[in-house]
Formats: sequence, C-alpha cells, structure tokens
Amino acid sequence: MSDTGVDQDGQKPKGVFSTLMADGDWMYTKGEYKKAIQSYTTALTSKPDDKTCYVGRSKCYLKMGQSENALKDAEASLKEDKSYFEGLYQKAEALYYMGEFEFGLVFYHRGQKLRPQIQEFRLGIQKAQEAIENSVASPPSVKLEIKGDLSFLQKDEERAQPIAAILNLTTEKKLQTKKTPKSEKTTKQQLGEFYSDKKYLETLLKDEDLVKGKTKSGERLQDVIQGCLTYLDSCTEFWNQERPIGAQKKEGKVKQKHCTKGHSAPSETVQFLLKSLDDIDAELTSGNAEGSLMKAEEVMKVVQGWSEKEVPNKKEVIGSLHSCIGNALIDLGDMDKALEHHQKDLELAKQCKLPDAMSRALDNIGRVYAQIGQFAQAIEFWEIKVPLVCGGLEKTWLFHEIGRCYLELNRHEEAQDYGVRSVAAADEIADEKWQMNGHVLVAQAELKLGNFGSGVFHFERALTQARLQEDDSAMNVIQKALDEAKQHLPQ
Repeated sequence: MSDTGVDQDGQKPKGVFSTLMADGDWMYTKGEYKKAIQSYTTALTSKPDDKTCYVGRSKCYLKMGQSENALKDAEASLKEDKSYFEGLYQKAEALYYMGEFEFGLVFYHRGQKLRPQIQEFRLGIQKAQEAIENSVASPPSVKLEIKGDLSFLQKDEERAQPIAAILNLTTEKKLQTKKTPKSEKTTKQQLGEFYSDKKYLETLLKDEDLVKGKTKSGERLQDVIQGCLTYLDSCTEFWNQERPIGAQKKEGKVKQKHCTKGHSAPSETVQFLLKSLDDIDAELTSGNAEGSLMKAEEVMKVVQGWSEKEVPNKKEVIGSLHSCIGNALIDLGDMDKALEHHQKDLELAKQCKLPDAMSRALDNIGRVYAQIGQFAQAIEFWEIKVPLVCGGLEKTWLFHEIGRCYLELNRHEEAQDYGVRSVAAADEIADEKWQMNGHVLVAQAELKLGNFGSGVFHFERALTQARLQEDDSAMNVIQKALDEAKQHLPQ
C-alpha cells in the first residue's frame, strides 16, 4: 500500500471505506446531512455497489427534502438484492414524501412481508393508508392518463404530501359505518371515472408478454400494475367508509358549511391551496429553497386576506404555511428566522388546540436548536413534545435525541436515563436499529460516568444488533469503541 492510502489496484482499502461510512453515520446522527452525504459519496467511490451506503445517503437526502435523489439511492441499494429490507423501506419513504402514496404503500407491504417484526413497515402502511384516505376524501382534479399507453408508469413530476389542514376544508369527521360487501355496481359508483382505469389495468395484467417488461427504473410492469390495482382497491375500501351509498346528505352538509351563495369558492380555494403546496414542496425538493420560500410567503399573504367564512380552519392553514417557511429557511441557513416561523406555528397550534400541529412545531424548534448547538433549548422543547408522542418509533427517536443533547452538555446521568428509555421504547416495537442506537448512547454515557462494566455490556448489546442487521459500518465502529472500553476494565 502506498502512502496515499490507495492500494496497487487503485482502490481505496476497506479500512478507508469503513471510516468514511462511520463518519457519514455520525454526521447523520448529528443532523449534518450535507457533510454526511459527502462522506457517503466518497465511500461509494471505493465500493460503488455498497447497499448500506446508498441507504445512508438516501436517508440524508430525505431529511433535506430531496426526495428524488433519495428515491434514486434507495433503488440503487435494491439493484442486486430486491429483498433488501432497508432499501425497501427507504424506497417506500421516498415515494411517500413525494406524494406517491399508492406506490409507497406497495413497498411498505413488501417490506412487512419480509420483516414483519419491524415496526417501521407497519407504521408506514398506516400513514400511507391515511394519506390515501385524505386524498380520496377530496374530488380528484387530474384523471389518471392510461388510455392506450403506459405513460403513467413513468413518474414525470413530483407531487407534494398533502397537508391535512388543507384537506380538512372539504371533509367532516369520518362517519362510523360497518363494512358491507361491495358489488361491481358499488365499486363503479365509488371509483367513478377511475373505474374504467381499474378495468383497463386488469386487462393489461392478463397480457403475459407485457407484464414481463420493465419500467425505466427497473421495476417489473407486473409489480407496478398490481400495485396500482392494490391502490385502487384501497381507494374503494376507504371511499366505502368516507362516502357510503347515500352520501349525498353528507355532501350537502359540507356544501352548506363551506360554500358561499352563488359560487363554489371553497372548492377553488382547496384546489389553489393544494396546488400552491405542491409548488412549495417541489421547489424545496429540487433544492430551490429560495423559490420555495417566496412561494410560501406569497400564499401566506393570500390566505391572510381570506375570511374565516371562506377558510373555517384559517389558523391551522397559516400554521402549516409557517412550518413550510421555517423549513425553507433552515435549508437557507437562516436559523433565527426559521425559529420565528416554527414558534408562530406552535402558537397557532396551541390556540387551535391541535396536538399533532403542536408536536410538529415542537419537533422543528428542537431540531433548529440542536443544529445550532443550543442543546439545552432543544431539550426544553423536545421534552414538552414527549407527552404528545403516541407511536413507539417516534418515541424511541425522541428519547435518543434528547439523550444525545444531554451527552453533548456533559450531563451524563440524564443522557444515560434517556438512553435507557430509548432502548425500552425500541424493545417495545422490536426495532433492531434503534435498539442498537439506544445501547450505544447508554454505553457512551456509562463510560463518562466511569461505569466501564456497564458500558462494555451495552456496547456488546449494540454490536449484537448491528450483526443482526448485517451493518458492517456500524459493526466496525462499535467494535472499535468496545475494544477501547475493555481496556479500562480491571485485569
């Protein structure tokens, strides 16, 4: 090996790759996603086909709002192994945040079939189904273009994740109805113009030569067509709950509640807001944070000029826009202004008594403070968020991040406490990855407290979890830390 760290074949040695991967993982944990991407990208020059590296970089892109790049890396991680569950999860996540809920749902289901014990897939299925439900609740504005060709199989543009606050303008509280067997007539009535699309897809599926083909991204047409049919079946099921036969009475109530006399302004309002949010998200996703910010501020001025009669949940909508503006400002590096907007989002969420919006705002405020190194403030807001968290996955992540902040502040007992809580939450959902992260945090805190035996124990537990995940990068880092910790044990 030469002094430059490159072997005779011109390839970087395995040790360099492992170090770069470890750096990327550490930067990701700290929230420094751009630096993490640089490390992963450099690592890929050494091992161009490493699937864990692609997943790591995909996660960073997703955190930065670059869903398109996240999807490309997720698909790259699946190139050699279509059953790689972490790659499947990343692909599902990328599709979900691009607004491709139906395709995301397909890959969440695939992952769950392979690894049913991983809670993230179940949670993904749940949120994708809820997103589909919200989408179905408002009349579709664009018809699926599949008459006579397969252009719909290739995604042409990104669609943003709808915000519940906007969609609520045209929906009321879900009616509690019993499931009833659906006849073909009922299905046709519920799907409306999409019924012909369903029949067309079913016809395509019978074409044996066609379904053997693949899309530009390498997906089998059979899988994609079946995924679309699964989505339409889900729509039928959700619509059966949201718009049962005889739903005209409910629609009449919604119309009376939201429509002004003589015109259908609320429908136009909803379409305007959804289109605007699509544009805001598309700009941010493409890396144009300035364009996203300008669009969000323009929409904010328009909404502020509307009356409560035109937009019954006006404050909720404004809060969502403050969140969009804050996220754009984070990408632009203006943390002070970003903080102001996320705090306004929090104030409106409190006024409207919206727990989910409060949780979102507290989360964002904590992230801003953590990124600028004000860990005490991050802890303050994240600890307020704790009672609002219901899901096990979010809980284990939040406990871990709070513990990490305490560790940065050299408050090792608190770091150890939150690390233990993170591990317990991860155990409840049987999430190997977060079990590993939690044990590493506890081990680090224990070493700082001088409890070397306990530190070794938790590093060993973390190493076991890394092996179960076949995560070579994590294994190398944890093994190194474990070896150093053992040196402090009494002989």
